[in-house]
Amino acid sequence: MVTVNIHEAKTQLSKLVDQAVKGEAFVIAKAGKPLVKVAALDAPAAPRRLGFLAGEIAVPKDFNRMGEAEIAALFGSGA
Repeated sequence: MVTVNIHEAKTQLSKLVDQAVKGEAFVIAKAGKPLVKVAALDAPAAPRRLGFLAGEIAVPKDFNRMGEAEIAALFGSGA
Protein backbone atom coordinates (compact mmCIF):
# COMPACT_ATOMS: atom_id res chain seq x y z
CA MET A 1 0.00 0.00 0.00
CA VAL A 2 1.35 3.40 -1.00
CA THR A 3 1.98 6.04 1.67
CA VAL A 4 2.04 9.72 0.65
CA ASN A 5 2.58 12.85 2.67
CA ILE A 6 -0.15 15.49 2.93
CA HIS A 7 1.47 17.86 0.44
CA GLU A 8 1.84 15.13 -2.17
CA ALA A 9 -1.76 13.99 -1.55
CA LYS A 10 -2.99 17.54 -2.18
CA THR A 11 -1.08 17.91 -5.42
CA GLN A 12 -1.93 14.43 -6.75
CA LEU A 13 -5.39 13.92 -5.22
CA SER A 14 -7.16 13.21 -8.49
CA LYS A 15 -4.62 10.55 -9.51
CA LEU A 16 -4.66 8.97 -6.04
CA VAL A 17 -8.46 8.85 -5.95
CA ASP A 18 -8.53 7.19 -9.39
CA GLN A 19 -6.14 4.53 -8.09
CA ALA A 20 -8.23 4.03 -4.94
CA VAL A 21 -11.35 3.52 -7.06
CA LYS A 22 -9.48 0.74 -8.89
CA GLY A 23 -8.82 -0.98 -5.54
CA GLU A 24 -5.38 0.48 -4.75
CA ALA A 25 -5.92 2.09 -1.34
CA PHE A 26 -3.34 4.54 0.01
CA VAL A 27 -2.28 6.10 3.31
CA ILE A 28 -1.84 9.81 3.97
CA ALA A 29 0.91 10.61 6.46
CA LYS A 30 2.11 13.75 8.23
CA ALA A 31 5.79 13.95 9.14
CA GLY A 32 6.11 10.26 8.34
CA LYS A 33 3.29 9.24 10.73
CA PRO A 34 0.33 7.53 9.02
CA LEU A 35 -2.90 9.40 9.65
CA VAL A 36 -5.64 8.03 7.39
CA LYS A 37 -6.25 5.24 4.92
CA VAL A 38 -8.15 6.11 1.73
CA ALA A 39 -10.02 3.34 -0.09
CA ALA A 40 -12.96 3.11 -2.46
CA LEU A 41 -16.31 2.69 -0.73
CA ASP A 42 -17.15 -0.50 -2.57
CA ALA A 43 -13.65 -1.98 -2.37
CA PRO A 44 -13.35 -5.28 -0.49
CA ALA A 45 -11.61 -5.05 2.87
CA ALA A 46 -8.92 -7.46 1.72
CA PRO A 47 -8.30 -9.08 -1.64
CA ARG A 48 -9.19 -12.74 -1.93
CA ARG A 49 -6.21 -14.99 -2.09
CA LEU A 50 -5.53 -18.59 -2.93
CA GLY A 51 -4.75 -20.87 -0.05
CA PHE A 52 -6.84 -19.01 2.53
CA LEU A 53 -7.97 -22.35 3.99
CA ALA A 54 -4.47 -23.81 4.22
CA GLY A 55 -4.27 -25.96 7.32
CA GLU A 56 -8.03 -25.78 7.90
CA ILE A 57 -9.11 -28.72 5.75
CA ALA A 58 -7.55 -32.01 4.76
CA VAL A 59 -8.00 -33.82 1.44
CA PRO A 60 -7.81 -37.61 1.77
CA LYS A 61 -4.97 -39.32 -0.09
CA ASP A 62 -7.49 -41.50 -1.98
CA PHE A 63 -9.62 -38.51 -3.02
CA ASN A 64 -9.39 -39.33 -6.75
CA ARG A 65 -10.57 -42.90 -6.14
CA MET A 66 -13.35 -42.17 -3.62
CA GLY A 67 -16.65 -43.70 -4.73
CA GLU A 68 -15.20 -45.29 -7.86
CA ALA A 69 -17.02 -48.60 -7.23
CA GLU A 70 -20.37 -46.81 -6.88
CA ILE A 71 -19.72 -44.75 -10.00
CA ALA A 72 -18.72 -47.86 -11.97
CA ALA A 73 -21.90 -49.60 -10.81
CA LEU A 74 -24.02 -46.64 -11.92
CA PHE A 75 -22.49 -46.73 -15.39
CA GLY A 76 -22.59 -50.52 -15.66
CA SER A 77 -18.88 -51.18 -16.00
CA GLY A 78 -19.05 -53.62 -13.06
CA ALA A 79 -15.73 -52.68 -11.46
